[in-house]
Amino acid sequence: QLQLVASGGGLVQPGESLRLSCAASGFTLEGYFIGWFRQVPGKEREAIACISRTGMITTYLDSVKGRFAISRDNAKMTVYLQMDTLRPDDTGVYYCAADFAGLDYCTRNGFEYPYWGQGTQVTVSS
Repeated sequence: QLQLVASGGGLVQPGESLRLSCAASGFTLEGYFIGWFRQVPGKEREAIACISRTGMITTYLDSVKGRFAISRDNAKMTVYLQMDTLRPDDTGVYYCAADFAGLDYCTRNGFEYPYWGQGTQVTVSS
């Protein structure tokens, strides 16, 4: 059974860093592209970043460019989201999601992802 487990969230102060992990099981991660999404109550879900099956293609939400970095280790079945210089508006529940891709490709369109993890809370506050 395909499963994604997001972890690494927490409470940090503005300017600090966190690294989120998305651990995959039940399938071969290398065949899938992965996205990270953020949900804040009362707001639309935001697509933060995505990474292609090889890791050669990545895309980011404009507001996180230069601060966040998505990466993957297919051997460890894990995708990471390194978040630096965190700001209060980065607060939210972060989800990872997966979809199979025959090509080296990714998308931040959440509707293209059939498999979702359970989310991890990130709170940035002084």
